[in-house]
Amino acid sequence: MNPTDATDSDINRAIHLLRAMRPVQWVKNVFVLAPLVFGLQLGELSSVLRATAAFLAFCFVASAVYLLNDLIDRADDARHPTKKFRPIASGALTKRYAQFSMAGLILVSLSIGAALHWSVLVILGAYLLNNVAYTLRLKHLAYADISCIALGFLLRVLAGGFAIEVQASSWLLACTFLLASLLALGKRRHELVVVLQQGAFQGTRAVLRTYRLTHIDWAMRSLAAITSISYTLYTLSDHTIAQFNTDRLVYSVPFVLFGLWRFNGIVRKDDNAQSPTDSMVRDLPFILNVILWGIFVTITIYLGT
Repeated sequence: MNPTDATDSDINRAIHLLRAMRPVQWVKNVFVLAPLVFGLQLGELSSVLRATAAFLAFCFVASAVYLLNDLIDRADDARHPTKKFRPIASGALTKRYAQFSMAGLILVSLSIGAALHWSVLVILGAYLLNNVAYTLRLKHLAYADISCIALGFLLRVLAGGFAIEVQASSWLLACTFLLASLLALGKRRHELVVVLQQGAFQGTRAVLRTYRLTHIDWAMRSLAAITSISYTLYTLSDHTIAQFNTDRLVYSVPFVLFGLWRFNGIVRKDDNAQSPTDSMVRDLPFILNVILWGIFVTITIYLGT
């Protein structure tokens, strides 16, 4: 084989692997950094470095999970109108190469966790087991699948706290779980609407057969309300005011309300091409709102202290 051809083949394989790792989804791992901000550790270089390492560890283990999902679902994905173009389903990435890559990503992730703290290693292991259970069984059970997804975000926050030895507040954990549940339900709603419009469940998630649109809408409204109330109570709690030495955090509530309203609009948008989570990271008003919320919260709590 021509050396140039071999090099091109390696490059193409690396590109397909990167696609299968879904780096665009790494944005979900910013939840790992929440304890860094709310634990008032942004000014500590060692904490920033440790939190960044935990973030990378979750990026690697999350990508390993995506590879696992695609390996298990490759036959079904090959028959799906859009998923058939995924690297593993299309054959652009061989099963053996994907398996070795998955093992390597897990090894690197767990090694980083062990280097940070044994508790981070445990959390990463729990995240991996949670996703294996989801992939093999729980993704077929209505609402149990939502709980698994939400638990994954909760574990991210816990890992970020353990990495910098800062205890994540119960309010932060509660808001994280509620918000993640809402995002996951929004995705299920979008998928169910697409299926109902097409009039066929074949080639889609089996769990969608057990969901009802009216139930999802009721659950989403309830979760949005509870999330808003929980965040508002968090900003008004005596512990929060004492911790950050300011009562102005409550003024960040409108950003949360707008974000929830905007997400609701994205979920209900008639777009069969992509999921609401994919649309969300491309929606300029939503992204700007998140950025402004982050800036306002960071300035407020750090100026207060």
